[in-house]
Amino acid sequence: MKKLKISPMTTATAKPIASTILESTKKAMGFVPNMYTGMANNSSLLDSYVYSYKSFRQNSGFNAVEQEIIFLSVAYENNCDYCMAAHSFVADKTSKVPVEITDAIRSNENITDSKFKVLSAFARLITRNRGHVSNQEVNDFLSAGYTESHVLGVITAVGVKTFSNYFNHIAETTLDDVFKSREWSKE
Repeated sequence: MKKLKISPMTTATAKPIASTILESTKKAMGFVPNMYTGMANNSSLLDSYVYSYKSFRQNSGFNAVEQEIIFLSVAYENNCDYCMAAHSFVADKTSKVPVEITDAIRSNENITDSKFKVLSAFARLITRNRGHVSNQEVNDFLSAGYTESHVLGVITAVGVKTFSNYFNHIAETTLDDVFKSREWSKE
């Protein structure tokens, strides 16, 4: 059985759309994550991921801590080693998620903050059940102080992470050195 071999692309080898994204990512982050260089093999995947990711960050109605909790919860549920490490790093360094919350999600333990606990559980539920949630589960989420718009924002995050989680599963993306301090495995 042949294993899929996805070679990393560069600004020189990628198609114009992907090349532009790789270039702007390097300017913004100082490096290009391995996931991006792999996704660049298909411009529609990389472009869709980056656009959706940015839109979620800017328009979801969640603050940076909540966004990271959702991304980590979805990555946990999808068992994505790469995204768990990357988003744990981002949670620590950029989004300023309290480490005890990030570590609780990573180890499938109880989140002590009640609102964040509900948020994580709802994101995991939507992911696990592929969007099939009961009216009671939605009402429990709303009762925690979230809105109907937030329900839709969680759906957006699940879509964004589905792009990256599924890609990383198929490509077996090598973890970037910068994320190694937060390496993770569910097993």
